[in-house]
Amino acid sequence: MKVTIVGGGPAGLYFGILLKKARPEAAITVLERNRPDDTFGFGVVFSDETLDTFEAYDRESYRRITEEFAYWDDIEIHFKGTTHRIGGNGFCGCSRRTLLLILQERARALGIEMRFETEADPDADYSDCDLVVVADGVNSRFRERFVDHFRPTVDLRPNKFAWMGSTRPLDAFTFAFEETEWGIFIAHAYQYEEGRSTWIFETDAATFERAGLAALNETDSAEFCRRIFAKYLDGHPVLTNRSMWRNFPMIRNERWVKDNMVLLGDAKATAHYSIGSGTKLAMEDAIALYEAVQATSDIPAALRLFETGRREEVEKTQHAADVSLVWFEHLDRFWDFDPIQFAFGLMTRSKAITYDNLKLRAPDFVAEADRNFAEKLRARGFDVDVDRPVPAAFQPFRLRDMDLANRLVMSPMCMYSAVDGVPGDFHLAHYGTRAMGGAGLVFTEMTCVAPDARITPGCAGLWNDAQERAWQRIVDFVRAHSAAKLCLQLGHAGRKGASRLMWEGMDRPLPDAEAWDIISASAIPYYPESQVPREMTRADMDRVTSQFVAAVERAERIGFDMIELHCAHGYLLASFLSPLTNTRTDDYGGPLENRLRFPLEVFAAMRAAWPKHKPMSVRISATDWAEGGLTGDDAVAIAAAFGEAGVDLVDVSTGQTVNWSRPVYGRMFQTPFSDQIRNEAQIATMCVGNITSTDQANTILIAGRADLVAIGRPHLVDPFFAMKAAAWYGVPYIHVPPQYAPGADQLARNARRDRQDLEDLRIRARPKSRSGRADAVRPRAKILSAGE
Repeated sequence: MKVTIVGGGPAGLYFGILLKKARPEAAITVLERNRPDDTFGFGVVFSDETLDTFEAYDRESYRRITEEFAYWDDIEIHFKGTTHRIGGNGFCGCSRRTLLLILQERARALGIEMRFETEADPDADYSDCDLVVVADGVNSRFRERFVDHFRPTVDLRPNKFAWMGSTRPLDAFTFAFEETEWGIFIAHAYQYEEGRSTWIFETDAATFERAGLAALNETDSAEFCRRIFAKYLDGHPVLTNRSMWRNFPMIRNERWVKDNMVLLGDAKATAHYSIGSGTKLAMEDAIALYEAVQATSDIPAALRLFETGRREEVEKTQHAADVSLVWFEHLDRFWDFDPIQFAFGLMTRSKAITYDNLKLRAPDFVAEADRNFAEKLRARGFDVDVDRPVPAAFQPFRLRDMDLANRLVMSPMCMYSAVDGVPGDFHLAHYGTRAMGGAGLVFTEMTCVAPDARITPGCAGLWNDAQERAWQRIVDFVRAHSAAKLCLQLGHAGRKGASRLMWEGMDRPLPDAEAWDIISASAIPYYPESQVPREMTRADMDRVTSQFVAAVERAERIGFDMIELHCAHGYLLASFLSPLTNTRTDDYGGPLENRLRFPLEVFAAMRAAWPKHKPMSVRISATDWAEGGLTGDDAVAIAAAFGEAGVDLVDVSTGQTVNWSRPVYGRMFQTPFSDQIRNEAQIATMCVGNITSTDQANTILIAGRADLVAIGRPHLVDPFFAMKAAAWYGVPYIHVPPQYAPGADQLARNARRDRQDLEDLRIRARPKSRSGRADAVRPRAKILSAGE
């Protein structure tokens, strides 16, 4: 077997080592443009878990790495004169140069040929090779030569950073935040060997410009950073090694394989330094490629196996890195947070670390965050326990005169099960059981204000007396048997109306014989085969506004606690907001302030008809996930406009505006938009979207990313989601119908035991510590790096 590896970095060398060890007969050549000991940057970071992986695959290189590393367990956060030290993290730092020399030594001992100061030519004939591994880094010549095949995207992030070093010893991974006359600067620092530490300095583009850093040379830049972070450097110098300011390139490739050629490491995908995963990602690429090649002697099949099997894990890491880097890019959103909330948000920024696993590794820190959350509520007049506070999800919340017992919300979810808009026994059972299940607030499905406002024939409505009586029956039941508050979501389907039931083809048009006429901001069908809506006239606007007002008046007679106006998901009012669905040339089209006009008119009319002491919310799509559509910045402006009109809460969803949108899914994937709206528009928000646990809810709430957390699909299959969560966290007070009290008592007893068993299991499963200290045993700590 003949293998050529282009690039002598960690990815290429480690793959060569693994393959040569398994197949000594393989002829493996590494082509590296630099000299053997040339390297740029300073240290690299691995977690305990990553070291476990290295130990399993090649004990010799693992042994050498662990002889050279600097180990630490803590993360230290310096912010506005405070220091928070958070343990249980398990990192090691290693010199990048030392790592390369160790891998070179190991490769040489195995018989791998290494040719340094040799530039590989992408146009050379490699047909005599069974495999060509392209690991030539961020600026890969091979990737660029075959750009039409690999189809890379390079997203240059806006923040500026410079990779420097120091002789300052550090016993923790250190984040330092300093406000200067020019703006905010950040230091990411860690020790990687005795007498050496990495210091990555970062700032936003505007601060970089104001500080005049573009005009400074490498030496002067280092001195500039030394002055800003002098108190952390403690008299030690700042060192440089091609430490020029630059923008981080987030690289993705649509394809990883071409013929016998495969991309590896940074040539294939990068991950932001804020989660410390670049070298880890590259070396795990090498492991995955090795496993694929070992699985089959057919190289094309092995490369397909590598790409299909590895892509999801790489994209998960990149997504975590994306979320992390955005946190640093928008630091100004959190600058006014108190230090404990700021530190909690920093620790949980990538979503890989959440409330529960942070509590296992750093119980005192999380206890402080819980107390801080409770103290803020006590200061606002809530009678809450600040000495033994319950987790944030079970703390109260107030909107006008409506008090919620907890912050777990049953999300609005269409059931498509009404007959002529009348909710029936299904709805009574559906809403009744979930209200009894302990949610603080229960939303109805989108309830339509007129027959032609429905999405499907099965949508619920509130435009006649029969519907009002049916809803009254549901509200009366909830009042009698639960402490939940009820919010009625009102909406109009617009161009997505006259559609089939969800399970018959979501948003697909009804047969002509069953359809009704539909309206929208503009005459644009949702699908090419969908009915073309009629562009609304002024008379249509007046009629629709009166329909919403009539529904509000019925809702008040019924006794709903709250009203929500649906302005999301491409429905009627959302179609006015998005430039993709609003091409009008009158006062209701064009710039955002015009596109907002009709939704605000409807809201104002509803607000006037709804009692002043009762709250109202609005659901918006914070992004269309489509080029030319609404963005997060637009969502802030929309939320602010509704806030000025009297809205009390913004229900932050995304997308579903156009059929060709491309959402970026993942855990809590819409939460960053809630975060942006809450902290830039300064208005209460509810987040929703692939939030599946109370652990995630606690994380979101303490970090200041939302005020309420809507749980959707988990509530469909578990009506008692909130009651079970309360038992799991040992919350002593949550409303339980007396008929269910014995079951709730049993649930609480079982939950205590189950939680203890799970925590013990997690502790046993943690990676081993390599600190070599007696005090390195970290009780009740699950060790995960921020990037894993």
